[in-house]
This record gives sequence, C-alpha cells and structure tokens, in this order.
Amino acid sequence: MDLKSIIIKLHLIPLHPGPDLNTEVTGAIFSDILSDVMARARKGELWITNQTHVNIIALVFFKGLAGVILPGGIKPEPDAVEKAEQKNIPVFTTPNNAFEVAGQLYQVGLR
Repeated sequence: MDLKSIIIKLHLIPLHPGPDLNTEVTGAIFSDILSDVMARARKGELWITNQTHVNIIALVFFKGLAGVILPGGIKPEPDAVEKAEQKNIPVFTTPNNAFEVAGQLYQVGLR
C-alpha cells in the first residue's frame, strides 16, 4: 500500500511539505527504544513512536523506513522537522494514541 493511501485512511497530518507520498509501505513497527528499531525495523515500514528528537529522523533515513508517525498530537522538536525537510523524510502526527494507530494500520492491511 502506498503512503498516500495510508495518510488518507488514517487522517494523518504531515508536519512539513514535500515528502514523497508514493513510497510503498510494507509494514509498521511500534517502539520508543531506538536500539530496538535499529535492530528490528525493515525497509519500507512506518514507525510509530513518542520520540521527538532529531535522532528519529536519522534512524528513519538510515533504515530506509517509509516515515514516522507521532501519536497523541505529539510534535517533533524544531530541529527534527528541519532535518526531515532536508532529507525528505515523511513525519506525521495524529490525535489518535499509539494503540489506535497500530490498530488502524492493521485494519488497512499492514502487518
């Protein structure tokens, strides 16, 4: 499923203009532990996290993830948004909590 379809179905709010929305999303991972994501995340997955610092952008870039979703209306730190724009990394927020986001992703077919 492409990222654009997921954004529409989950009503995700992009936090900067210009990310590539044609990216194919292959799954999802939910963790707030960077080393866990580093070890287990696979290319093309969406990452659900409460982390807001610039290191999340570096990890998404390094692992080739499809983007990052910040639940509960969380906003990233300004330097993280700036780095996401520079690297064209999709970053989204949603008022839904992480459990709801994970369930919604599962309902649209991501495993």
